[in-house]
Amino acid sequence: MDKVTEIKLVPLTDDDREQFITDNQVAFKYGATKEYGMRDNHFEEEGEIISRDTIEQSIDGENAEAYRIMLGKEKVGGVVISVVEHSGELELLFVSPKAHSKGIGYKAWCAVEQMHPEVKMWETVTPYFEKRNIHFYVNRCGFHIVEFYNSHHPDPNDRDIMEDDSNGMFRFQKIIE
Repeated sequence: MDKVTEIKLVPLTDDDREQFITDNQVAFKYGATKEYGMRDNHFEEEGEIISRDTIEQSIDGENAEAYRIMLGKEKVGGVVISVVEHSGELELLFVSPKAHSKGIGYKAWCAVEQMHPEVKMWETVTPYFEKRNIHFYVNRCGFHIVEFYNSHHPDPNDRDIMEDDSNGMFRFQKIIE
């Protein structure tokens, strides 16, 4: 497949918000159904791996910055981050399944880091079953797994208490020196 040479991050506009949410849900659902097929039991809401509420909370969060990942004039993904002084949180990053394996996600992440050179520590989380994401964050972007949230060790910032391990999440950090 062709590797991407240039992408741009463009601030999310109000008129693109609904499509951004839909595209995000499609991308997350793709990863889960590829791993588990249609028998997946990891849905946050009816038929969706990531709920509208979760996406909206990320977009509308304090210090949130939401961007469309653009390849030319084509919308190929999105990213939501929040930055406070020297700490950054990668809330969401998704690439359209039609555009996977072209280096788009990595180029988008590099653009985020370039936009915020003041950030010395980035954090993010991803579900335990998202092998592509785990590979991406660890092997491509230089994050390290620092914690595994599960029923025996729940995420202290998550308002939903895990009753079983079906919602386990890895927490990642990237320290920039």
